[in-house]
Amino acid sequence: MESLSIGQVAQQAGVGVQTIRFYEKEGLLPEPERRPSGYRQYSESAVRRLHFIKRAKDLGFSLEEIRELFALRVNPGSTCGAVKRRALAKVADVEEKIATLERIRDALLDLADACKGTGPTSDCPILDALETEGDDNG
Repeated sequence: MESLSIGQVAQQAGVGVQTIRFYEKEGLLPEPERRPSGYRQYSESAVRRLHFIKRAKDLGFSLEEIRELFALRVNPGSTCGAVKRRALAKVADVEEKIATLERIRDALLDLADACKGTGPTSDCPILDALETEGDDNG
């Protein structure tokens, strides 16, 4: 098994060296063995684990949720059903965020429609609406 330097792992995984150190500190990436010189010595499994972390983050999983997914991977009593439940919970989170963003978009469009785009800012309906309490569509 070939050992890799932290720079080689970073390049292969497409992350920065500081990211690797951060994930080690957070317990998402095991501390590597060290050469007698003190340099970190990684295996290919570190690259695979970093790819896993990156992909999970891209899908919206938090570091804590990624930690839970890793725990499911190594727990012999875990099933795919447990992983699926977490994925479906993430889908629900994403759908909630989409709904919130749609409400924000609609409110902004309503504000923009109320503004003629002319006149002084002292008469701007958008600024006036932001100063007053009212229905925030949320």
